[in-house]
Amino acid sequence: MNFSKTVLLTTVIGVMVIFCSAILIYKIHTENKAEAAVAKPAQLHLDNRETSAVNKMLIEKVTLGAIGDILIHDRVYNDAKTKTGYDFKPMFEHAKTLLRTPDLLLANQETILGGPEIGISSYPMFNSPQEVGDALIEAGVDIVSTANNHSLDKGEKGLKTSLDYLDQIGLPHVGTSRTPSEQQNLKILNKNGIKVAYLSYTYGTNGIPVPAGKDYLVNLIERTAMQEEIIRAKEEADVIVMSMHWGNEYQLQPTEEQKELAETLANDGVDIIFGHHPHVLQPMEWIDRKDGRKSLVVYSLGNFLSGQVRDYKDIGGIATVEITKYINQNGVDIELSNPGFIPTYVSNEQLRNYRVVPLKDADSFGLPNAESKYNEIMKHMLGNVQ
Repeated sequence: MNFSKTVLLTTVIGVMVIFCSAILIYKIHTENKAEAAVAKPAQLHLDNRETSAVNKMLIEKVTLGAIGDILIHDRVYNDAKTKTGYDFKPMFEHAKTLLRTPDLLLANQETILGGPEIGISSYPMFNSPQEVGDALIEAGVDIVSTANNHSLDKGEKGLKTSLDYLDQIGLPHVGTSRTPSEQQNLKILNKNGIKVAYLSYTYGTNGIPVPAGKDYLVNLIERTAMQEEIIRAKEEADVIVMSMHWGNEYQLQPTEEQKELAETLANDGVDIIFGHHPHVLQPMEWIDRKDGRKSLVVYSLGNFLSGQVRDYKDIGGIATVEITKYINQNGVDIELSNPGFIPTYVSNEQLRNYRVVPLKDADSFGLPNAESKYNEIMKHMLGNVQ
């Protein structure tokens, strides 16, 4: 190789080395700047709110909802009777748009769905047509709570028959169980990448004793059992929802016992409490937790579909709350926001044509002064969270 070719080759190699080095230095410099921007947002001289926004990134969002008691009196199932069985679907038709708004919807199935094999019956020992479950699915319900004071109205057989049917139609349930292992199996629904654990407990079973050695049949309110399940739920889910059968019937405000238990459950880690049993609406409110977070409690969702009338027993509704899942420098975080409530009314025409309708439209279904009643209920339910 002559001298000129050697010089040329050396020059080309040198240029290439310099060019590659420049690219490498630029890449390292750019990556370091990006890492610094994420690791040290305070250097951007933002205020606390702006810094928080930089530190967390939205992952997913979901809206959770709940409705109150599905309490099927004889006048309701008689209205649903057909030549071949029962059809409850028309009763939910006017509320279907509301029910399908949340991403996940809980209902309190107050009466067992044992069907005609056990004998359809009304108060005080309820057993409802199984077609109620089909109507709930068609309307948009995603899971039902079954721990309540009527869980053992037809004994162990009725409880198991009802759960067998819910499984058959694919409607998840929580609060009563057929075996110890079923009771220990957490009920977790996954929606939009957010895992929601549903728990359910009742104050009692109307004096009907739980069979000896079979405590797993019905979840009774007991601090140790509740704490243990909450701990397990916190390990597997992002959000914990507790359905509570508690309080005094027909009382429009929660008792001190309800408030104290709600605060205890919130500090144990429950994010949302949906209350049932009073058969009338009780307000919702925020609970500030010791860990700096907040929980939402709706003390009672009242009756959603029942044969009860007057004195607010025929007014229910759907409660909602938004759940946002963030990732930040400390990991994953969950925030609750925008609690809402849409009241409903159960109309009938001389014990026929039972329909759940939006309360604001109830004047067309025989309720005088529906607008003023709507305003009253909205203040009653949301006055503590606005």
